[in-house]
Amino acid sequence: MSAHRRAVIVAARRTAVAPRGGALSQLQADELAAPVLKDLVGDAALPLDRVDHVILGNALYGGGNPARLAALRAGIPGPVPSMTLDTQCCSGLDAILTGAQLIEAGAADCVLAGGAESFSRAPIRMRRSTAPGEEAVPYDRPAFAPPPFEDPDLSSAAAKIAVRYGLTRKSQTQFAQASHAKALAAAPDLERHLVGNDDRMRRRDGFTRRLDLRTGMRAPLLAGPEEFGLSAATIACEADGAAGVLLMSDCMASTLSRTGLLILGGMRKGGDPNDPALVPVAAAKALLSRLNMTVADLAAVELMEAYASQAMATVNDLSLDTARLNQLGGALARGHPIGASGAILVVQLFEFLRTRENATEAAQDRAMALIAAAGGLGSALVVERFRSKDG
Repeated sequence: MSAHRRAVIVAARRTAVAPRGGALSQLQADELAAPVLKDLVGDAALPLDRVDHVILGNALYGGGNPARLAALRAGIPGPVPSMTLDTQCCSGLDAILTGAQLIEAGAADCVLAGGAESFSRAPIRMRRSTAPGEEAVPYDRPAFAPPPFEDPDLSSAAAKIAVRYGLTRKSQTQFAQASHAKALAAAPDLERHLVGNDDRMRRRDGFTRRLDLRTGMRAPLLAGPEEFGLSAATIACEADGAAGVLLMSDCMASTLSRTGLLILGGMRKGGDPNDPALVPVAAAKALLSRLNMTVADLAAVELMEAYASQAMATVNDLSLDTARLNQLGGALARGHPIGASGAILVVQLFEFLRTRENATEAAQDRAMALIAAAGGLGSALVVERFRSKDG
């Protein structure tokens, strides 16, 4: 990272997250992202032509550059370039890391970055036949790793983690309970960063509920053995949503008297595609080591809860204080709009640290976002509170 140019998150927004087929099911990914981009620029009172680049993560679409569609819908001037990035679940966070790197390299001063996904409107996938006259073959997901890797179903891989770490179905359900409870408690505050300027959008996450243990234990078993199995209560549901941040160089942010979150560093790591869920452990350890920090230096950790077992194993391996974990609720209580989920983590951090403006301890100013992706990928981001010289 350049010692002279740093990237600052000066605004953060997201839509509500709705389960597949729910309140946001009529909106394409770019339609979800457009009001997020527009509100981000509005929050900073920034002319649209001051944006240098738009970068969005997206995993389910078959092309068309949703970032460009969203930027144009949001009124971003035509000369501003837009790029869509696909690293599956890491996409939204990787888009933010890429935007920060553009700023650190001096290639941009102002970047809109985040992610968008619509399970509801994703294309139906089919492979063309290689033989004349044969029909196209439908498929649910692409390969995430080639032979000789096993390329496991992600739920099966998460179920194996549950068995390996001794995570019972009951303990996983209790973890999901806590996620819902935190999300419910935070819901009124979260409304401040939710966009909702479309009649089809909502101001609250649609899946969050009061989940009691008995109801959670009755949820259908979806993967793994009975004692350690994964259920509909302990797997994040397929969902629709979008999220993003406005990144500025620290010089630009100071000139405009903007406060926000300074990006201290980011890390992307690859790992075993046969055991993809725990790759973020290596990313987090490498990033904290590079920054000469430990998890004790963090006031908050936003960890993607694709599966309760995956999140619990990551907590174990990093010795995370669960009191600092997903304090506004996690994806088990929201849902998982794949390309947007990593960006949602950063928006949650922005909101959490914004509510702690009077914190005095150094640890209260720093936080981390952490996410895994299919194929054996993991991404991490560490931020601290930024105050402009004139702010």
